[in-house]
Amino acid sequence: QVQLVESGGGLVQAGGSLGLSCLASGRTFSSYTMGWFRQAPGKEREFVASISWSGGVTLYADSVKGRFTISRDNAKNTVYLQMNSLKPEDTAVYYCTARSGSSLYATIRQYPYWGQGTQVTVSS
Repeated sequence: QVQLVESGGGLVQAGGSLGLSCLASGRTFSSYTMGWFRQAPGKEREFVASISWSGGVTLYADSVKGRFTISRDNAKNTVYLQMNSLKPEDTAVYYCTARSGSSLYATIRQYPYWGQGTQVTVSS
């Protein structure tokens, strides 16, 4: 079992930056693929980014590529999402996710572990 707790959400103006963190419980964090999804009001939850257990492989949604960076620190059991050049359409609840294994996926059903989410609001 993995428990995930996100932090770092908030309100930012368009063009600004915000960093999210996700602290995972458990001693096997380094064996998990980690990911971030988001859900905007009235929309379906969508993939944002994922990172391999080593941090050497990453995957991004086209909508955030070049603006967001996912990273992890296995010694701290933490995965990060650095968000730059934020747009109003990035407004959503952001969820941290985890799955055992080495493959990266962009689909919700591949991730059995989810955090409670943190709100990110980008004003225009």
